[in-house]
Amino acid sequence: MEKSKVLIIGGTGYIGKKLVKASLGLGHETYVLQRPDIGLDIDKLQLLFSFKEQGAKLLRASLDDHQSLVNAVKHVDVVISAVAGVPYRGHHILQQLKLVDAIKEAGNIKRFLPSEFGTDPARMKHALEPGRATYDDKMVVRKAIEEANIPYTYISANGFAGYFLGGLCQFAQITPYVDSVVLYGDGNVKDEDDIAMYTIKTIDDSRTLNKTVYIRPPKNILSQREVVQIWEKLIGKELQKSSISVQEFLSSMKGKPYEMQSGMAHYYHVFFEGCLTNFEIGEDGVEASQLYPEINYTTAHEYLKRFL
Repeated sequence: MEKSKVLIIGGTGYIGKKLVKASLGLGHETYVLQRPDIGLDIDKLQLLFSFKEQGAKLLRASLDDHQSLVNAVKHVDVVISAVAGVPYRGHHILQQLKLVDAIKEAGNIKRFLPSEFGTDPARMKHALEPGRATYDDKMVVRKAIEEANIPYTYISANGFAGYFLGGLCQFAQITPYVDSVVLYGDGNVKDEDDIAMYTIKTIDDSRTLNKTVYIRPPKNILSQREVVQIWEKLIGKELQKSSISVQEFLSSMKGKPYEMQSGMAHYYHVFFEGCLTNFEIGEDGVEASQLYPEINYTTAHEYLKRFL
């Protein structure tokens, strides 16, 4: 079967650049949106040029220019959006409604993957403010996609290793401590190149059409305490542990900047509620590592070894 042509929106972002790499690596004709208003961001420009050198094609278009977006979409079969969706990196989820309009007008897209890659927003109607805004906005985009009858796949990648594993799940920490660690509650509630690879695998797979794909590799379904134990074995030392109760954690959010409160709200649902794994995948979803067992995914142990 001929591989789909892919357009990636937000290709210079954290997950976007990994999607470009995976798409090229799996042999897809890959296009990356180049915004004309890139300004003096030389790092992004050089990254775009590096994509071009690797075989990607750059398409000049903007989410604020409808016709340019329609023209860009007409070049491809699949559109993957990786626009930022968290306040501390820029919250642009609702801008995808412009992309939905362009895809609807173009009429040629076989699959659209909106920017999700985290907790399944359909399961977060009870989420705390202000973190709830992210989930609500993603559901607005989902509603628009489905009302427009655009074929879709939603990717629920749970927690990125770069943000959770490296810091032993400590809030706002991406490298591990060697002396002590704070556990959320008792630390027993369960919790990227791999995410990108799984994502690209789905686009020509009929089993993922109009489904939510959950990325839950068995060896990486870990509680915070289990993550800490892996690190302790690697460094040959037991960390001093303290814990913070749910009441203390929620109280600590008061008075913090909006962006920090939003992130902490997400942490609450992950580490105190276990929102990533406290449900069974139903008929409207599939699990990525079961669909693609040939992908040799990075385990938490392998990831943490990088910090030795």
